[in-house]
Amino acid sequence: MRLRGIVAKNLRRLRHASGLSQEELADRAGINRNYVGMLEREEHAATVDMLEKLAEVLEADPIAFFEASDISA
Repeated sequence: MRLRGIVAKNLRRLRHASGLSQEELADRAGINRNYVGMLEREEHAATVDMLEKLAEVLEADPIAFFEASDISA
């Protein structure tokens, strides 16, 4: 799996674990809801700055976006 896919799956996993919708996450991060969906569908690759912002909202370590071991297919 490509790194973009790993980040996308972890973003979705972390968002669900936080109980947030894409719209709620986007609102709290100050970004467009469509962009969150595009990240989760691997249509866009997030910048390091964006991952840092999303991690802050999700109360997660930014490294969690890159962990391949917790991803289910």
